[in-house]
Amino acid sequence: MDYTALRAEVEQKTAQTIEVLKGEFAGLRTGRASVHLLDGVRVAVYGSDMPLNQVATVATPDNQTLSVTVWDINNAGAVEKAIRDSGLGLNPMTAGGVIRMSMPPLTEERRRELTRVAGKYAEEAKISMRNIRQDAMGRIKRAVGDKEISEDDQRKYEEDIQKVFDARAGEVDALAKQKEADIMSV
Repeated sequence: MDYTALRAEVEQKTAQTIEVLKGEFAGLRTGRASVHLLDGVRVAVYGSDMPLNQVATVATPDNQTLSVTVWDINNAGAVEKAIRDSGLGLNPMTAGGVIRMSMPPLTEERRRELTRVAGKYAEEAKISMRNIRQDAMGRIKRAVGDKEISEDDQRKYEEDIQKVFDARAGEVDALAKQKEADIMSV
């Protein structure tokens, strides 16, 4: 059993899990405009569903406004409809090929709802990492059963893998706490 390869794989998979979590958090609305807010929006154009960033440029002229410049003016209606149907609670207004959205202030109830969603995303990331850990621990146990490593090595490897997961879980908790603070700040 190649432990260094196993550890590198665990590090890489947990890092990917955290990147996915950061992406999900970027799509959650806070009190200010963010270009990442529209990352999950898909637009039905040219006979297929395309990500918004492949048909338009998203910008934030100020803290409370999102501006979407559609590259092909014929797609402006489809982009506006996709934003309206995205469930983000935005009201797009089109002027030619430019769509502007004013970010309405979040109500206390909506802020609490968004913090619950953020908590759900964080918990999903932790579950994903637990599955990665379970797989790694299972591979270490199989190596002991196949007499590839000793029981002493097993304990050492399991403790080392656990340290990686403890550190990554701490990262997830810190990201979740930061996102909750961002959402709750007025």
